[in-house]
Amino acid sequence: MNSTQAFSRNTILDSVRANQPATQPMPTIPHFHSSKPADLVATFCASIARMAGVVVTEAVHSFLRAKFPDAKVTCSAIPEYGGNLQPSSLNHWSEASRIDVCILRSPMGVAETGSVLLSDIELQVNTIAFLAHDLVVLLDPKQIVSNIHDAYEHPYFKQRPYSLLMTGPSGSGDIGGIVVHPAQAAKTLTVLFSPAPDAGQRTG
Repeated sequence: MNSTQAFSRNTILDSVRANQPATQPMPTIPHFHSSKPADLVATFCASIARMAGVVVTEAVHSFLRAKFPDAKVTCSAIPEYGGNLQPSSLNHWSEASRIDVCILRSPMGVAETGSVLLSDIELQVNTIAFLAHDLVVLLDPKQIVSNIHDAYEHPYFKQRPYSLLMTGPSGSGDIGGIVVHPAQAAKTLTVLFSPAPDAGQRTG
């Protein structure tokens, strides 16, 4: 880039910065709430089942031993289970592809869709939720909200640089409406109902 090109670019950018519209407050979003389900937990379980997810109430240690006895790499992003790999030990996002089982905790579930909320806090390395073969997500059933409109009121959607609502394992739907599981990411997603632990608790 020569000096003339640099001057032209900087002139344009300076002009854009100097002519920004006045700051406006965010519009008030109305509540589009439907009637609240009588049983949020039951609704959540039915919704996630429709998306090929599974809900269990077993202890995390016994569930993992019984469900994934041959898992060689178990990545734990939760304090209550140690695993043999932590996200902080990954040097590159692509290294998550060697994870057999990934264990996370979600701060919120959505009854309407069977979704779980995950952010960069829970994931630590964002790719562990997509490159791992199987996902186990711990969720406090008291943290289930009614619908997506309630879910978007969670502060993570305003405060975190990365947040998502994950609904079941990976799937692909063609034009004929046939959904196939798995598709390009995790083969299974299991939600394990578990109250949030005390800080610092780790076993396994």
